[in-house]
Amino acid sequence: MKRQRNEDSSDGEELEAEQGAEEIVKHEPQANALKHADSLEVDEEDEFIMLPKSTSRAAVKKGSECPYLDTVSRQNLDFDFEKCCSVTLSHVNVYVCMVSGKYFQGRSLGTQAYTHALETGHHMYMKLENGKVYCLPDNYEVVDRSLDDVRYMLNPRFEKQDVARLDLDVKWARALDGTEYMPGLVGLNNMKQNDYANIIVQLLARISPIRDFFLIPENYKGCKSMLVSRFGELMRKIWNTRNFKGQVSPHEFMQAVIITSKKRFNLDKQSDPVEFFSWLLNTLHADLTGGKLKKQSIITKCLQGELEVITEAGTGKGDAASSTTDVVTRQPFLLLALDLPPAPLFKDSMEKTIIPQVPIFNIMRKFDGETVTDDIRMGRRRFRITRLPQFLCLHMKRFTKNNFFKEKNPTIVNFPVKNLELRDIIPVPADAISSKYDLIVNTVHDGKADQGLYRVHVQRKVEEIWYEVQDLRVIDILPQMVALSESYFQVYRLRLPSAA
Repeated sequence: MKRQRNEDSSDGEELEAEQGAEEIVKHEPQANALKHADSLEVDEEDEFIMLPKSTSRAAVKKGSECPYLDTVSRQNLDFDFEKCCSVTLSHVNVYVCMVSGKYFQGRSLGTQAYTHALETGHHMYMKLENGKVYCLPDNYEVVDRSLDDVRYMLNPRFEKQDVARLDLDVKWARALDGTEYMPGLVGLNNMKQNDYANIIVQLLARISPIRDFFLIPENYKGCKSMLVSRFGELMRKIWNTRNFKGQVSPHEFMQAVIITSKKRFNLDKQSDPVEFFSWLLNTLHADLTGGKLKKQSIITKCLQGELEVITEAGTGKGDAASSTTDVVTRQPFLLLALDLPPAPLFKDSMEKTIIPQVPIFNIMRKFDGETVTDDIRMGRRRFRITRLPQFLCLHMKRFTKNNFFKEKNPTIVNFPVKNLELRDIIPVPADAISSKYDLIVNTVHDGKADQGLYRVHVQRKVEEIWYEVQDLRVIDILPQMVALSESYFQVYRLRLPSAA
């Protein structure tokens, strides 16, 4: 009986030893697992599974200690697209494979990133949320300064002193493929038919106070709007001096536009850039002010002016219809609409269509306080500018719609590229410090009314050179060519007395 108890006790000790061995294999680090395994007496058929450390306790190694650091392929990295897992489409805990450029979720056992590392032998992964780099499947963090350029590409940052010198220093940058590009003036990818949005983004990138505001996220850190956040990210990517490529895709910005506008503006259908401009600025203003529309924002500080509108008594369908005296109101504006003269219906003796031309001074007299604009619904009205904006936006009304088709007016508007003096055209407010404007952006529509393409002429202030941008194409042009185009939308900058 005593011998039997000893045998039973021995069996129990062996059983406890085996259980302890399993615990050691499960919980001890990889580096010590083999040492413990060798000290255990087990059959040759037993297997010890080498598990990585817990993701919450990942070790940290220097770049010199990681044998896979040189496998990072920067030419495959693109952070312009939606940051979601390419397998699960989840936006939570997403990593980018720094070899293939694909997005995967998680890094622990059984996750998409872990599986991808085992299947392909791609070991370097960056967490998109904070820029930390991990080596999988070993699951240790890699710390090396050579990866700082990738982190900056993921999330470009600007200091106030950098922003202050954007219009002072002539900067050219070089992409990974050796091509040169101008920070702040890069091509934007036209994914389907979003050229109408691309020209507005290029336009807003030239309005320096708006650009400077969105380049520093701290200026709007209290705003929870996805549109504001995505627009700021796009501005920082456009002005990034360390881009891996010479163009930017506005994919995430357009996704925010589609969601916020409830599919009013999308990628599949071309929209009117002036309508998009008005919607975008009004939405940004509302989001930045928390819905308090009368509160000032960077949008209204730059672009908002004021009109005095006089509606003749007994006209229209508003308050003036039943009034015995003219109705006078003050209205803020972000842009002014200019009416073009009707296009000729007949051809000349050479059987060529006559393309009329009109000076901008003529069509701007709509705002002289005397010219009457007749509208069945709004009545007979006169307009006068009572406050000049810092940046004056003008819209040439080229398109007319009816129940059957859409027509385009091909009239060429003649305008000065510099020194547009409003005082020579219309009465200006007495308290205006200046009434002289310089053109900085000119958008153009080419083709027929129901199709066609949009392009934009922009002035690079630091060089005083004009460039034409159409999606990814960026070329320099002569200022004389700007004035010969079918202008659709323009932005002028007020010339202050010190700059005159």
